Amino acid sequence: MTGITVRKLLVACVLLFACVDSVETAEAQLKAPRQLQTVSGQILVPRTGSPADKGSFENSSQLPAGIYDNEGLTPDEAASVFVYESNNRSVANIATRIGAARVMFMDNPTADAGSGFVIDHEGHVLTNFHVVEDAERIQVTLYNGESYEAEPVGVDPINDMAVVKVNAPADVLYPVRLGDSSRLKVGMKVYAIGNPFGLERTMTTGIISSLNRTLPVTRARSIKSVIQTDAAINPGNSGGPLFNSHGALIGMNTAIASKTGQNSGIGFAIPVNLIRRVVPELIEHGRVIRPDSGILEVMRTEAGLRILRLDPDGAAIRSGLKGPEIRRVKRGFVIFESEDRNAADLIVGVNGKKTIEVDEFLSEVESHRPGDQIRIEVIRDGKQISIPLTLK
Repeated sequence: MTGITVRKLLVACVLLFACVDSVETAEAQLKAPRQLQTVSGQILVPRTGSPADKGSFENSSQLPAGIYDNEGLTPDEAASVFVYESNNRSVANIATRIGAARVMFMDNPTADAGSGFVIDHEGHVLTNFHVVEDAERIQVTLYNGESYEAEPVGVDPINDMAVVKVNAPADVLYPVRLGDSSRLKVGMKVYAIGNPFGLERTMTTGIISSLNRTLPVTRARSIKSVIQTDAAINPGNSGGPLFNSHGALIGMNTAIASKTGQNSGIGFAIPVNLIRRVVPELIEHGRVIRPDSGILEVMRTEAGLRILRLDPDGAAIRSGLKGPEIRRVKRGFVIFESEDRNAADLIVGVNGKKTIEVDEFLSEVESHRPGDQIRIEVIRDGKQISIPLTLK
Protein backbone atom coordinates (compact mmCIF):
# COMPACT_ATOMS: atom_id res chain seq x y z
CA MET A 1 0.00 0.00 0.00
CA THR A 2 1.03 3.52 -0.61
CA GLY A 3 1.37 6.00 2.26
CA ILE A 4 -1.75 7.81 1.13
CA THR A 5 -3.83 4.62 1.15
CA VAL A 6 -2.70 3.69 4.68
CA ARG A 7 -3.59 7.13 5.99
CA LYS A 8 -7.09 6.91 4.43
CA LEU A 9 -7.64 3.51 6.05
CA LEU A 10 -6.62 4.77 9.49
CA VAL A 11 -8.98 7.78 9.21
CA ALA A 12 -11.86 5.49 8.20
CA CYS A 13 -11.25 3.25 11.24
CA VAL A 14 -11.20 6.20 13.60
CA LEU A 15 -14.49 7.52 12.19
CA LEU A 16 -16.07 4.07 12.46
CA PHE A 17 -15.15 3.70 16.14
CA ALA A 18 -16.40 7.24 16.83
CA CYS A 19 -19.75 6.45 15.22
CA VAL A 20 -20.08 3.21 17.20
CA ASP A 21 -19.25 5.06 20.42
CA SER A 22 -21.81 7.79 19.60
CA VAL A 23 -24.51 5.21 18.90
CA GLU A 24 -23.77 3.38 22.18
CA THR A 25 -23.84 6.68 24.11
CA ALA A 26 -27.14 7.70 22.54
CA GLU A 27 -28.61 4.25 23.22
CA ALA A 28 -27.48 4.47 26.86
CA GLN A 29 -29.07 7.88 27.19
CA LEU A 30 -32.34 6.58 25.78
CA LYS A 31 -32.33 3.67 28.25
CA ALA A 32 -31.47 5.92 31.21
CA PRO A 33 -34.29 7.67 33.11
CA ARG A 34 -35.31 10.86 31.34
CA GLN A 35 -34.16 14.07 33.03
CA LEU A 36 -36.28 17.20 33.25
CA GLN A 37 -34.80 20.61 33.88
CA THR A 38 -36.67 23.45 35.55
CA VAL A 39 -36.25 27.13 34.86
CA SER A 40 -33.87 27.24 37.82
CA GLY A 41 -31.67 24.52 36.37
CA GLN A 42 -32.67 21.79 38.86
CA ILE A 43 -32.47 18.27 37.42
CA LEU A 44 -35.48 16.04 38.10
CA VAL A 45 -35.50 12.27 37.71
CA PRO A 46 -38.72 10.19 37.72
CA ARG A 47 -38.95 7.21 40.06
CA THR A 48 -37.39 4.01 38.80
CA GLY A 49 -39.98 1.92 37.06
CA SER A 50 -42.53 4.75 37.18
CA PRO A 51 -43.86 5.96 33.84
CA ALA A 52 -42.54 9.43 33.20
CA ASP A 53 -45.77 10.48 31.55
CA LYS A 54 -47.55 10.10 34.91
CA GLY A 55 -45.48 12.92 36.30
CA SER A 56 -44.64 11.13 39.56
CA PHE A 57 -41.40 12.09 41.25
CA GLU A 58 -39.40 10.56 44.04
CA ASN A 59 -40.34 13.22 46.59
CA SER A 60 -41.92 16.63 46.75
CA SER A 61 -38.54 18.35 46.79
CA GLN A 62 -38.09 17.16 43.20
CA LEU A 63 -41.11 19.09 41.96
CA PRO A 64 -40.18 21.94 39.62
CA ALA A 65 -38.65 24.75 41.65
CA GLY A 66 -40.58 27.98 41.32
CA ILE A 67 -43.69 26.08 40.24
CA TYR A 68 -44.59 23.85 43.19
CA ASP A 69 -43.88 24.01 46.90
CA ASN A 70 -42.90 21.06 49.07
CA GLU A 71 -46.54 19.97 49.26
CA GLY A 72 -46.98 19.97 45.52
CA LEU A 73 -48.92 23.26 45.43
CA THR A 74 -48.49 26.05 42.93
CA PRO A 75 -47.96 29.52 44.42
CA ASP A 76 -51.56 30.40 43.59
CA GLU A 77 -52.85 27.23 45.25
CA ALA A 78 -50.58 27.74 48.25
CA ALA A 79 -51.92 31.28 48.72
CA SER A 80 -55.51 30.04 48.57
CA VAL A 81 -54.83 27.28 51.08
CA PHE A 82 -53.02 29.71 53.39
CA VAL A 83 -55.88 32.21 53.35
CA TYR A 84 -58.49 29.53 54.03
CA GLU A 85 -56.57 27.71 56.76
CA SER A 86 -55.72 31.03 58.45
CA ASN A 87 -59.26 32.37 58.46
CA ASN A 88 -61.99 29.78 58.09
CA ARG A 89 -62.31 29.44 61.88
CA SER A 90 -63.09 33.16 62.10
CA VAL A 91 -66.20 32.83 59.94
CA ALA A 92 -69.58 32.34 61.59
CA ASN A 93 -73.01 31.36 60.34
CA ILE A 94 -75.72 33.84 61.37
CA ALA A 95 -79.26 32.47 61.65
CA THR A 96 -82.12 34.78 62.55
CA ARG A 97 -85.75 34.44 63.46
CA ILE A 98 -87.58 37.46 62.11
CA GLY A 99 -90.90 38.68 63.41
CA ALA A 100 -94.18 36.92 62.97
CA ALA A 101 -95.95 37.44 59.69
CA ARG A 102 -99.71 37.43 59.87
CA VAL A 103 -101.00 35.03 57.24
CA MET A 104 -104.65 33.98 57.46
CA PHE A 105 -104.72 34.87 61.16
CA MET A 106 -101.77 32.57 61.89
CA ASP A 107 -98.36 33.56 63.21
CA ASN A 108 -95.64 32.40 60.84
CA PRO A 109 -92.17 33.37 62.02
CA THR A 110 -89.69 33.55 59.16
CA ALA A 111 -86.05 32.46 59.29
CA ASP A 112 -83.09 33.87 57.43
CA ALA A 113 -79.36 33.25 57.35
CA GLY A 114 -76.16 35.07 56.55
CA SER A 115 -72.51 35.22 57.48
CA GLY A 116 -70.37 37.06 59.99
CA PHE A 117 -66.88 36.96 61.43
CA VAL A 118 -65.21 37.16 64.83
CA ILE A 119 -63.48 40.47 65.55
CA ASP A 120 -62.10 39.96 69.08
CA HIS A 121 -61.69 37.46 71.91
CA GLU A 122 -64.62 38.99 73.81
CA GLY A 123 -67.11 37.33 71.49
CA HIS A 124 -68.01 40.24 69.22
CA VAL A 125 -69.09 39.19 65.74
CA LEU A 126 -69.56 41.61 62.83
CA THR A 127 -72.20 41.14 60.14
CA ASN A 128 -74.46 43.22 57.91
CA PHE A 129 -77.30 45.18 59.45
CA HIS A 130 -79.68 43.77 56.85
CA VAL A 131 -78.83 40.23 58.03
CA VAL A 132 -80.10 40.85 61.58
CA GLU A 133 -82.62 43.63 60.92
CA ASP A 134 -85.90 43.07 62.83
CA ALA A 135 -84.57 39.78 64.21
CA GLU A 136 -86.27 38.50 67.35
CA ARG A 137 -83.60 35.86 67.79
CA ILE A 138 -80.02 35.65 66.54
CA GLN A 139 -78.05 32.41 66.60
CA VAL A 140 -74.35 32.28 65.76
CA THR A 141 -72.68 29.00 64.79
CA LEU A 142 -68.88 28.90 64.98
CA TYR A 143 -66.42 26.70 63.09
CA ASN A 144 -66.63 23.94 65.72
CA GLY A 145 -70.33 23.46 65.09
CA GLU A 146 -71.36 24.97 68.41
CA SER A 147 -74.27 27.42 68.28
CA TYR A 148 -74.70 30.36 70.63
CA GLU A 149 -77.51 32.80 71.24
CA ALA A 150 -76.25 36.25 70.26
CA GLU A 151 -77.14 39.58 71.81
CA PRO A 152 -77.27 42.74 69.66
CA VAL A 153 -74.54 45.21 70.64
CA GLY A 154 -74.86 48.00 68.10
CA VAL A 155 -76.12 48.75 64.60
CA ASP A 156 -75.39 51.29 61.90
CA PRO A 157 -78.04 51.01 59.17
CA ILE A 158 -76.42 53.77 57.11
CA ASN A 159 -73.25 51.69 56.69
CA ASP A 160 -75.08 48.33 56.82
CA MET A 161 -73.14 47.08 59.85
CA ALA A 162 -74.19 45.29 63.00
CA VAL A 163 -72.21 43.89 65.93
CA VAL A 164 -73.57 41.01 68.00
CA LYS A 165 -71.97 39.21 70.92
CA VAL A 166 -71.79 35.53 71.85
CA ASN A 167 -70.86 34.06 75.20
CA ALA A 168 -68.31 31.60 73.84
CA PRO A 169 -64.99 30.44 75.34
CA ALA A 170 -62.03 32.53 74.21
CA ASP A 171 -60.23 29.44 72.88
CA VAL A 172 -62.85 28.95 70.16
CA LEU A 173 -62.80 32.59 69.07
CA TYR A 174 -60.41 33.38 66.22
CA PRO A 175 -60.50 37.11 65.36
CA VAL A 176 -59.68 38.19 61.82
CA ARG A 177 -56.60 40.29 61.14
CA LEU A 178 -57.44 43.73 59.75
CA GLY A 179 -55.81 44.97 56.57
CA ASP A 180 -55.75 48.42 54.94
CA SER A 181 -58.24 49.10 52.15
CA SER A 182 -56.43 52.30 51.14
CA ARG A 183 -53.65 50.16 49.65
CA LEU A 184 -55.88 48.07 47.40
CA LYS A 185 -55.44 48.02 43.63
CA VAL A 186 -57.67 46.79 40.84
CA GLY A 187 -56.54 43.32 39.78
CA MET A 188 -55.48 42.12 43.23
CA LYS A 189 -56.56 38.59 44.13
CA VAL A 190 -59.29 38.35 46.78
CA TYR A 191 -60.91 35.52 48.73
CA ALA A 192 -64.47 35.45 50.07
CA ILE A 193 -65.47 33.03 52.83
CA GLY A 194 -69.07 32.65 53.88
CA ASN A 195 -72.13 30.46 54.01
CA PRO A 196 -73.82 30.66 50.60
CA PHE A 197 -77.05 28.66 50.52
CA GLY A 198 -76.18 27.40 54.01
CA LEU A 199 -72.94 25.73 52.87
CA GLU A 200 -70.74 26.69 55.80
CA ARG A 201 -67.32 28.28 55.36
CA THR A 202 -67.28 28.08 51.57
CA MET A 203 -64.42 29.96 49.90
CA THR A 204 -64.57 31.58 46.48
CA THR A 205 -61.85 33.55 44.76
CA GLY A 206 -61.65 36.42 42.33
CA ILE A 207 -60.05 39.78 41.83
CA ILE A 208 -60.79 43.37 42.72
CA SER A 209 -62.76 44.54 39.69
CA SER A 210 -63.04 48.19 40.72
CA LEU A 211 -62.62 50.52 43.68
CA ASN A 212 -64.45 53.51 45.14
CA ARG A 213 -67.88 52.37 44.04
CA THR A 214 -70.94 53.97 45.66
CA LEU A 215 -73.54 51.58 47.06
CA PRO A 216 -77.02 52.99 47.81
CA VAL A 217 -78.48 51.78 51.12
CA THR A 218 -81.47 54.12 51.40
CA ARG A 219 -83.13 56.61 49.10
CA ALA A 220 -80.84 59.41 50.24
CA ARG A 221 -77.81 57.58 51.65
CA SER A 222 -75.04 55.45 50.21
CA ILE A 223 -71.80 53.81 51.30
CA LYS A 224 -68.65 55.28 49.79
CA SER A 225 -65.37 53.67 48.68
CA VAL A 226 -67.01 50.26 48.18
CA ILE A 227 -64.94 47.40 46.75
CA GLN A 228 -66.24 45.65 43.61
CA THR A 229 -65.19 42.03 43.07
CA ASP A 230 -65.96 39.17 40.72
CA ALA A 231 -65.52 36.56 43.48
CA ALA A 232 -68.72 34.52 43.64
CA ILE A 233 -71.09 36.11 46.16
CA ASN A 234 -74.42 34.35 46.69
CA PRO A 235 -77.34 34.47 49.15
CA GLY A 236 -75.88 33.66 52.56
CA ASN A 237 -72.57 35.41 51.86
CA SER A 238 -73.85 38.72 53.24
CA GLY A 239 -71.79 39.77 56.24
CA GLY A 240 -68.92 37.45 55.37
CA PRO A 241 -65.28 38.55 55.14
CA LEU A 242 -63.22 39.38 52.06
CA PHE A 243 -59.48 38.73 52.38
CA ASN A 244 -56.35 39.61 50.44
CA SER A 245 -53.56 37.17 49.55
CA HIS A 246 -51.88 37.82 52.91
CA GLY A 247 -54.97 36.62 54.76
CA ALA A 248 -55.87 40.09 56.05
CA LEU A 249 -59.43 41.37 56.08
CA ILE A 250 -60.02 44.01 53.41
CA GLY A 251 -63.81 44.15 53.38
CA MET A 252 -67.20 42.71 54.33
CA ASN A 253 -69.34 41.27 51.54
CA THR A 254 -72.67 43.03 51.48
CA ALA A 255 -74.43 43.03 48.10
CA ILE A 256 -74.50 41.75 44.53
CA ALA A 257 -75.75 43.27 41.30
CA SER A 258 -78.01 40.58 39.92
CA LYS A 259 -81.40 40.15 38.25
CA THR A 260 -81.77 36.64 39.68
CA GLY A 261 -80.55 37.25 43.23
CA GLN A 262 -77.59 34.93 42.65
CA ASN A 263 -73.97 35.45 41.66
CA SER A 264 -73.48 37.46 38.49
CA GLY A 265 -69.80 38.27 38.86
CA ILE A 266 -70.50 41.69 40.37
CA GLY A 267 -70.25 41.76 44.14
CA PHE A 268 -69.67 44.59 46.58
CA ALA A 269 -67.82 44.73 49.89
CA ILE A 270 -67.67 47.41 52.58
CA PRO A 271 -64.01 48.51 52.94
CA VAL A 272 -62.15 47.54 56.09
CA ASN A 273 -61.08 51.12 56.82
CA LEU A 274 -64.74 52.06 57.25
CA ILE A 275 -65.15 49.02 59.50
CA ARG A 276 -62.21 50.26 61.59
CA ARG A 277 -64.00 53.57 62.21
CA VAL A 278 -67.53 52.28 62.81
CA VAL A 279 -67.11 49.10 64.88
CA PRO A 280 -65.45 50.68 67.96
CA GLU A 281 -68.37 53.10 68.25
CA LEU A 282 -70.92 50.32 67.90
CA ILE A 283 -69.23 48.37 70.69
CA GLU A 284 -68.86 51.41 72.96
CA HIS A 285 -72.08 53.32 72.27
CA GLY A 286 -74.35 50.91 70.42
CA ARG A 287 -74.51 53.36 67.54
CA VAL A 288 -72.37 55.72 65.52
CA ILE A 289 -72.28 59.18 67.06
CA ARG A 290 -72.70 61.55 64.15
CA PRO A 291 -72.43 65.34 64.39
CA ASP A 292 -75.66 67.32 64.11
CA SER A 293 -75.83 70.37 61.84
CA GLY A 294 -79.38 71.27 62.82
CA ILE A 295 -80.53 71.03 59.20
CA LEU A 296 -83.49 68.65 59.27
CA GLU A 297 -84.70 68.66 55.67
CA VAL A 298 -83.48 69.85 52.30
CA MET A 299 -84.75 69.63 48.73
CA ARG A 300 -82.37 68.83 45.91
CA THR A 301 -82.43 71.21 42.95
CA GLU A 302 -80.17 71.48 39.92
CA ALA A 303 -78.38 74.39 41.59
CA GLY A 304 -77.98 72.93 45.09
CA LEU A 305 -79.85 71.91 48.24
CA ARG A 306 -82.72 74.17 49.28
CA ILE A 307 -83.22 74.25 53.06
CA LEU A 308 -86.78 73.24 53.96
CA ARG A 309 -86.66 72.72 57.71
CA LEU A 310 -84.30 73.64 60.55
CA ASP A 311 -84.14 72.47 64.15
CA PRO A 312 -85.43 75.44 66.22
CA ASP A 313 -82.77 74.76 68.85
CA GLY A 314 -80.11 73.48 66.46
CA ALA A 315 -76.72 74.65 65.28
CA ALA A 316 -77.98 75.88 61.90
CA ILE A 317 -80.37 78.42 63.43
CA ARG A 318 -77.65 79.67 65.78
CA SER A 319 -75.22 80.08 62.89
CA GLY A 320 -77.68 82.24 60.94
CA LEU A 321 -78.79 79.83 58.23
CA LYS A 322 -82.24 80.61 56.88
CA GLY A 323 -85.10 78.30 56.08
CA PRO A 324 -88.33 79.13 54.19
CA GLU A 325 -90.14 82.30 55.18
CA ILE A 326 -93.65 81.92 56.54
CA ARG A 327 -96.04 84.48 55.11
CA ARG A 328 -99.32 85.17 56.92
CA VAL A 329 -102.36 86.76 55.33
CA LYS A 330 -105.45 87.67 57.36
CA ARG A 331 -108.79 87.46 55.62
CA GLY A 332 -111.58 88.34 57.93
CA PHE A 333 -111.28 86.23 61.01
CA VAL A 334 -109.05 83.64 59.26
CA ILE A 335 -105.26 83.79 59.02
CA PHE A 336 -103.72 81.95 56.07
CA GLU A 337 -100.08 80.85 56.12
CA SER A 338 -97.90 80.13 53.12
CA GLU A 339 -94.29 79.03 52.85
CA ASP A 340 -91.88 80.90 50.61
CA ARG A 341 -89.16 78.36 49.84
CA ASN A 342 -87.31 80.69 47.51
CA ALA A 343 -86.39 82.81 50.52
CA ALA A 344 -84.52 79.88 52.08
CA ASP A 345 -80.75 79.49 51.75
CA LEU A 346 -79.52 77.29 48.90
CA ILE A 347 -76.58 75.12 50.00
CA VAL A 348 -73.93 74.80 47.29
CA GLY A 349 -70.87 73.66 49.25
CA VAL A 350 -69.27 72.59 52.52
CA ASN A 351 -65.74 73.64 53.44
CA GLY A 352 -65.09 74.81 49.91
CA LYS A 353 -66.22 71.51 48.37
CA LYS A 354 -69.08 71.73 45.87
CA THR A 355 -72.11 69.93 47.27
CA ILE A 356 -75.37 69.51 45.36
CA GLU A 357 -76.36 65.99 46.50
CA VAL A 358 -77.91 65.10 49.85
CA ASP A 359 -75.49 62.21 50.32
CA GLU A 360 -72.49 64.44 49.57
CA PHE A 361 -73.63 66.99 52.14
CA LEU A 362 -74.27 64.39 54.86
CA SER A 363 -71.00 62.57 54.18
CA GLU A 364 -69.01 65.79 54.44
CA VAL A 365 -70.71 66.81 57.68
CA GLU A 366 -70.33 63.32 59.19
CA SER A 367 -66.62 63.24 58.42
CA HIS A 368 -66.28 65.64 61.38
CA ARG A 369 -66.87 65.30 65.10
CA PRO A 370 -69.32 67.11 67.39
CA GLY A 371 -67.76 70.46 68.34
CA ASP A 372 -65.94 70.88 65.02
CA GLN A 373 -66.57 74.04 63.03
CA ILE A 374 -67.39 73.80 59.35
CA ARG A 375 -68.23 76.43 56.74
CA ILE A 376 -71.38 76.11 54.67
CA GLU A 377 -71.53 77.96 51.36
CA VAL A 378 -75.03 79.14 50.43
CA ILE A 379 -76.70 81.32 47.83
CA ARG A 380 -78.78 84.05 49.51
CA ASP A 381 -80.43 86.92 47.65
CA GLY A 382 -78.46 86.01 44.55
CA LYS A 383 -75.06 86.14 46.28
CA GLN A 384 -72.82 83.33 47.55
CA ILE A 385 -71.77 83.65 51.18
CA SER A 386 -69.91 81.38 53.61
CA ILE A 387 -71.42 80.76 57.04
CA PRO A 388 -69.45 79.17 59.93
CA LEU A 389 -71.36 76.47 61.81
CA THR A 390 -70.30 74.61 64.96
CA LEU A 391 -71.57 71.04 64.93
CA LYS A 392 -73.37 69.65 67.96
